[in-house]
Amino acid sequence: MASASPAPIGATPLDVSRIAAISLDLDDTLWPIWPTIERAERVLHEWLLREAPKTASLLLTPGVLRELREATAKERSDLAHDLSALRRESIRTALTRAGEDPALADPAFDAFFEERQRVTLYDDALPALKWLSERYPLVAVSNGNASIHKTGVGRWFRTAFNARDFGSGKPHAPIFRAAAASVGLLPKDVLHVGDDAALDVVGALNAGMQAAWLVRDERPWEHGARPQLIVPNLHALCIALGA
Repeated sequence: MASASPAPIGATPLDVSRIAAISLDLDDTLWPIWPTIERAERVLHEWLLREAPKTASLLLTPGVLRELREATAKERSDLAHDLSALRRESIRTALTRAGEDPALADPAFDAFFEERQRVTLYDDALPALKWLSERYPLVAVSNGNASIHKTGVGRWFRTAFNARDFGSGKPHAPIFRAAAASVGLLPKDVLHVGDDAALDVVGALNAGMQAAWLVRDERPWEHGARPQLIVPNLHALCIALGA
């Protein structure tokens, strides 16, 4: 299995001795998100076929669902940090456009949301969570709407933060600072691990944390501030920290 890469040129090397806790992204870090979303959207469509068939038919038209999401996001910029609310409002707009009861948006979203929590973990996720949690307090930090408890990983985490409940998300510094404070630490004492270069790595670095970029595929680094560590999987992260 591939090992961790050294710090990119221009980056400060990882200081393992400083790490007193680890914050972890969830989507595309512990599990792949798009297979989960696609499955949840199929469940939503099946629900709509039963309860709101005109809306189900409308959403089969290519591009309509994306158009509704983009329009909702533009009209409800106040919900930018709340993916659940944005999706619920997108469903409500679709129901209204199709001439069906917009009140069905709530139970329709509930069907989607329940399935969204049924994630398939990467093979390296559970062994890594066990190893890491035995050595560091772990904090989940996510912009998504996954629940650590409903997805089955809650036992490994001390606390969890998501953008909806916190009121803002990554890459803004407050959520990273709150994650550190939740385990009694300053950001400088925490290593943040995530797959998104801008949201996870740059955000964590700007908040004063060390950062590890999890890259399960081949992607170039395209930002100024650089992570202290690049890993192809969570197994490599554990090796780097154990070394």
